[in-house]
Amino acid sequence: DTRVKGWFLLDNYIPTFICSVIYLLIVWLGPKYMKNRQPFSCRGILVVYNLGLTLLSLYMFCELVTGVWEGRYNFFCQGTRSAGEADMKIIRVLWWYYFSKLIEFMDTFFFILRKNNHQITVLHVYHHASMLNIWWFVMNWVPCGHSYFGATLNSFIHVLMYSYYGLSSVPSMRPYLWWKKYITQGQLLQFVLTIIQTSCGVIWPCSFPLGWLYFQIGYMISLIAFFTNFYIQTYNKKGASRRKEHPKDHQNGCVAAANGHTNSFSSLENNVKPRKPRKD
Repeated sequence: DTRVKGWFLLDNYIPTFICSVIYLLIVWLGPKYMKNRQPFSCRGILVVYNLGLTLLSLYMFCELVTGVWEGRYNFFCQGTRSAGEADMKIIRVLWWYYFSKLIEFMDTFFFILRKNNHQITVLHVYHHASMLNIWWFVMNWVPCGHSYFGATLNSFIHVLMYSYYGLSSVPSMRPYLWWKKYITQGQLLQFVLTIIQTSCGVIWPCSFPLGWLYFQIGYMISLIAFFTNFYIQTYNKKGASRRKEHPKDHQNGCVAAANGHTNSFSSLENNVKPRKPRKD
C-alpha cells in the first residue's frame, strides 16, 4: 500500500523478522542465563510498563472507534480505499498497534528476569511472535478497512489486561483483583466475534481481499484452540485443587492467566529451588 511507504519499520520485512528471531533466541537462552542467578524484582519498571501499555491501548481503542465512526465503516465488509481521510486515521492508529506488538515482547523478558519460566507457555510465545509478523503484512497490504475490527477489540481487552497487571504491581491491591478469569473469557469472546465479523466479508464481499479474510479466520481458530485449552487447564482442572492447597494464592489473585500467562508476581516457591530472600 503506497500510503505507508517510508513509514518506520514498514518498508522492509527484515527488521521485523530479525526482531522476531532475537525474541525467540532470548526465550530460549534467557532462562539458561538466569538459571544460577537471583531473580530480579522489576517492580518499579513493571508499574510504569503496564501503565504505559494501558494508556497506549486506550488511545488506540478510542482512535479506532472514532475513525470507524467518521469513515462510516460498514460492519459487514469495508474496503481499504473508500473512506478518505478516515482511512488515514485508521492507518496511523494501526501502525501503533503493529508497533505495540514489538513493545509487548517485554512481557516475556520480564518473566525471564523474574525467573517465572513456567509462565512462558507455547501459547504465550506463539501469540507474541506471530502477531508482530502478521501485522507487518497487514500494514503493508490491508492497513485499514476490514482490518480494524480485531485490533479494536484487542485494544479494549488490553486496556483491561494491562491495567490488571499494573494494579497487581501494588501489593495492597492484589486481594481486590478478582477479574483475571473474565479477561481470558473476554479474549475468547473477542476471537469468536472477529471470526463472525470476518466471515461477513466473505459472505458479502467488497473490495477487501478475500485471502486476508480466510487467513484471519484460520488464525483466530488457532487462538481459540490454544486459549480454550489454556482456560480448561488453568481454571477448570486446577482451580479447585489450587483453592484447597493454596487458599492465599487464590485470594491474592495470583492464580491462572490472561493472554497465556500469569501475572508477574505469582509465587515461585513451587517452581524453583529454595534460595536466599531477595530485596524488593
